[in-house]
Amino acid sequence: MDTLTLTLGHSPDPDDAFMFYGLAKDLIPTPGLRFEHILQDIQTLNERATRGELDISAISIHAYAYVSDTYALLPSGASMGDGYGPMLVAKRAFTRDEVARQRIAVPGTMTSAFLALQLWLGKPASELNFIVVPFDQIFAAVKRGDADVGLIIHEGQLTYANEGLVLCEDLGVWWGRENDGLPLPLGGNVIHKRHSPEQRKRVSDILTASIQFSLDHRPEAVAHSLQWARDMGQDLADRFVGMYVNHWTLDYGERGRESIRRFLARGQAQGLIPQAPPLEFVV
Repeated sequence: MDTLTLTLGHSPDPDDAFMFYGLAKDLIPTPGLRFEHILQDIQTLNERATRGELDISAISIHAYAYVSDTYALLPSGASMGDGYGPMLVAKRAFTRDEVARQRIAVPGTMTSAFLALQLWLGKPASELNFIVVPFDQIFAAVKRGDADVGLIIHEGQLTYANEGLVLCEDLGVWWGRENDGLPLPLGGNVIHKRHSPEQRKRVSDILTASIQFSLDHRPEAVAHSLQWARDMGQDLADRFVGMYVNHWTLDYGERGRESIRRFLARGQAQGLIPQAPPLEFVV
């Protein structure tokens, strides 16, 4: 049987590494398929998705509004902030009105964190003073004074206090409070529509199997993810992985789907994104 190589983009962080452990180590069957893992930050992956470059990719839910014509959502692979999420941190606590007047370091303009920030402030990007900084350099930017506030994602949500910074707002907590306890939709996996529906389903089943394999072999998968765990030991990495690889990751479910609909609809209603496209999932 000929082997088809598919490009698979994901972030160099512990939760994605955990999710794709089975695939990366050839521990699950992938008959006729080979996956080329491409590790890049989420803003870069979002930008590549707008150009349709990768076969499969992790993207921000915010970015889905711009790529829904090209990519379909996979039912597994979600990162949902269930009572937690991207955080605004600073050297001292700022109120919402004060944050709106500060210089904010953000991890990318197409990240879900950035859309959530605009929704929280009720202001579009054009009215904010922000700089784009790689997600793993935001702490340094705030401590140097390049920015007054940092919008942090990934494991920084667990380590910001170690950097001498304080929390101004947890956007996942805010979103749940405003939306009937729904989780804040942050990221998902997508597959290019150039692949047939049958191929999409095949890939979907393999990626779901990889996630399930990691959950079933958690100590080994966490150990594998540690190489991308900045400033975290095994216990903290395990805690972080549990935040973003869980039952939501195996399947969004109806509440997860509803959270995406609301997130994008609110973005469209406030003129922050051009459209709130219908959700097209691989089935």
